[in-house]
Amino acid sequence: MKILLLEDDVILHESLKIYLEMEGFEISSAFNAHDVYNITFENSFDVYIFDVNLVGENGFEILKSLRESGDNTPTIYTTALVDISSMSIGFSLGADDYIKKPFDPEELVLRIKSRYIKNDYLLYKNIHYNPLTKEIYQDKHLVVLSNILSHIFDLFISNINKIISNEILLAQLDNPNQNALRVNISKLKTKLNLDIKNIRGVGYILEDI
Repeated sequence: MKILLLEDDVILHESLKIYLEMEGFEISSAFNAHDVYNITFENSFDVYIFDVNLVGENGFEILKSLRESGDNTPTIYTTALVDISSMSIGFSLGADDYIKKPFDPEELVLRIKSRYIKNDYLLYKNIHYNPLTKEIYQDKHLVVLSNILSHIFDLFISNINKIISNEILLAQLDNPNQNALRVNISKLKTKLNLDIKNIRGVGYILEDI
């Protein structure tokens, strides 16, 4: 899920960005109206997270301009302004939600997931995988993988019973070589009890048996 984060407090911005990226979201940064207009001109997003109190154009004015240009991207405001008048302005412009500052980043994540993410899990044996958040559950327990193993797992679970070429798999490694690939495949098989088979000279396949 692609999110545009508009927040002019550099420290808060960076902490939110890191937290959201750890949750599997793809974050683009904006610190003012100029950033927003430039970024949204060339990119589309699934959700906007906009601060209201900004130098220059505020979050309300920015969203108003975007809506007038035909941009209807779902939007969450982060603000200390939670009086009825301010909330009314935001909702009238097409905002979906408010979250009052200061807030726990986990609350923001929960609101994003509950509002905008459908639980379209991929299933394999006792494994449930959410391709949007990259969360893996085995027997209802969250499984945490390294970045490399997570990327490799995503390839296999999204292509069950299809051969993944050695070239594609090697591209997931920091130092691509066949020995490192074998080691990582072995770790993944052991960690999640996967039926991954080596197709000699071609690649690997996750079989649904």
